[in-house]
Amino acid sequence: MKRLSLILSLLITGLAVFGQMAETKIKFDATEHDFGKFKEEAGRQTFDFVVTNTGAQPLVIQNVVASCGCTTPDWTRQPIVPGAKGKVTAIYDPKDRPGQFNKTLSVYTNTNPQVTVLVIKGEVAPREKTVDELFTFPVGGTKGVAAVRFESNHLAFTNVKKTEKKIRVMQIVNTSKDPVKIEFDNLPAHLSVKANPGTLKPGEKGLIEGTYDANKNAGWGNSSDMVKIKINGVPQENVFYYVSANLVEDFSGLSKEDLVNAPVFKVASTTVDLGKIKGATQNDVEFKFTNAGKNDLILRYVRASCGCTAIQQGAQGVGIKAGESSSIKAAFSSGSYNGKVTKAIYVYTNDPKNSEVVLMISADVEQPAPAAAPVATPVK
Repeated sequence: MKRLSLILSLLITGLAVFGQMAETKIKFDATEHDFGKFKEEAGRQTFDFVVTNTGAQPLVIQNVVASCGCTTPDWTRQPIVPGAKGKVTAIYDPKDRPGQFNKTLSVYTNTNPQVTVLVIKGEVAPREKTVDELFTFPVGGTKGVAAVRFESNHLAFTNVKKTEKKIRVMQIVNTSKDPVKIEFDNLPAHLSVKANPGTLKPGEKGLIEGTYDANKNAGWGNSSDMVKIKINGVPQENVFYYVSANLVEDFSGLSKEDLVNAPVFKVASTTVDLGKIKGATQNDVEFKFTNAGKNDLILRYVRASCGCTAIQQGAQGVGIKAGESSSIKAAFSSGSYNGKVTKAIYVYTNDPKNSEVVLMISADVEQPAPAAAPVATPVK
């Protein structure tokens, strides 16, 4: 019995030793690589992670998965015999990816553990952008008119207080071989736009200077204007320069006491669901509200998100005393809409904590089924 136990013990030990000898093992010369700092225009960067089969069985790299599409992996596809070497190649594409990066490659093999994580990192110095990339809005250049390029076709003033006159600038460049005089037409009273200098020499850069005088614009909230451009006295057909602003109340001068005694716009519900309605019908909507503050509440401006919603302007501009209630009435025309529809009404008030409120109208519009085609009567 003792002899049998000894034989079994030796057998188990031998199998364990054989298993260790037969185990597939992998060794990487490095598991991390730093490309350092390089220019974007240098293009793709490549590094080979060298692997060695230090086991007794063939090593198989089954798959390599990169953490993002900017890194392309490649690897030795055939089994690597014991003692031989293979590689996992990391290819990093810096195009349009300036700045520091830190990416991983997960290497799946027939070893234990099955996954080894490799790391590549570095820093991409952004390439110098071309004139076309920096100045994206071309004007002119056809029918003998000299060409210029603006940074954009949109001059955004963002928030402009109703008591404010705000200035914004944008770069412009003359990309032609001739001098270019730049002028603007169709300017509203609240807007001034000019080029500085007014005439650009060939290759010269300048500025578009815009001044927005909110005192001269009766509107509130988002406002936009389309301005015509003239190049050397020639109006540019179908070319517009867009100017936008968000006109807001100026509450900066209010004291703590003013804020305590301010009006409060308290609406019963900001949403009205009309449910199922027929197409080509007019549907009345009413939003009830109360001045829950201490001073008069004034509705500065009320506008709808589209022409399908008509606002009844009765409450606009009227002072509503503390504790009093009123309503905003509108009519939604379902027209040719079909299915779920959502529209917005924007309300601007002198409530410093709630100066812009969005009211929503929703409906499920049902259009009548198309009439059946008449059945032809056979001729006898």
